[in-house]
Amino acid sequence: MTHALITGGAGFIGSHLAERLLEAGQQVTIIDNLSTGQFKNIAHLERKHGFRYAIEDIRNIHVMDRLVSECDLIYHLAAAVGVERIISEPIETIEVNIGGTEVVLKTARRYRKKVLIASTSEVYGKGTRFPFHEDDDRLMGPTTRSRWSYAASKAIDEFLALAYHKEVGLPVVIMRFFNTVGPRQTGQYGMVLPRFVRWALAGEPINVYGDGQQSRCFCNVRDVVEAVFALSQSPAAVGQVFNIGSQEEVTILELAQRVKRRAGSGSDIRFIPYDEAYEAGFEDFRRRVPSLEKIRAAVEWEPTTPLDQTIDEIVAYYREETSNGRN
Repeated sequence: MTHALITGGAGFIGSHLAERLLEAGQQVTIIDNLSTGQFKNIAHLERKHGFRYAIEDIRNIHVMDRLVSECDLIYHLAAAVGVERIISEPIETIEVNIGGTEVVLKTARRYRKKVLIASTSEVYGKGTRFPFHEDDDRLMGPTTRSRWSYAASKAIDEFLALAYHKEVGLPVVIMRFFNTVGPRQTGQYGMVLPRFVRWALAGEPINVYGDGQQSRCFCNVRDVVEAVFALSQSPAAVGQVFNIGSQEEVTILELAQRVKRRAGSGSDIRFIPYDEAYEAGFEDFRRRVPSLEKIRAAVEWEPTTPLDQTIDEIVAYYREETSNGRN
């Protein structure tokens, strides 16, 4: 029986992945310090056969050594996430993302364990060639703007993982996520869709940053987890980088309008300048669209959940949270 270790397993994506692996008959151990993850995300798994957890920081090398020695493969999802946290806690962002990945890779090398590493579309920076391909050149903003520290730290994670693969033959797979969304995602650190839903359900203004014409592609977490699982089963994926996301592009203003409509909300839509929302000189991407050619060819994966269905699922999730007094 395969035994998987998920770092950041009490987080949004990690908890859904844990469910999927347990359904596949695998043993699952998660490690999470609950800095952005929440125990309630995994509480329903606590008594399931083959599931266990450690509430600890992945930079604790003694705990990680034990957990890695006992597993067959590692899904490394733990990271400092969310635009607001990246700007307000830049030291933690850099140290967790780089230092945590270093510990994961060193312990994986010690026990020769396969590692799937979560990266991000942010590494494409200010790229203007659409859709983004995995081997595209990258253009980053200046180091004087902390907004770019997350993209830079995740790029270092990728370089380090690929170096371990090249130099010592460690089996690694890198996954670049593009705006993963769904139930359990929190808006606490700037995640746009859950924030829109919560504002809409509360009848509060839906705050759109900038002019709202920036566009994104939102992919349902269930589809993302299927891609992750497929890559974990593919020997040909080792040593490769893959985009994981949807190609259903939508502007942020249109997203706000769709959330308002599907939630049956009377909320106003309000525009907030970036300087007021984040920090002076904040830079955002106008478009972010993935090429899926590589992952299609490797594991025949394709997202299947329409955005409106995902919005409905998030609305239902937050309505239930509110009715149960958890919001």
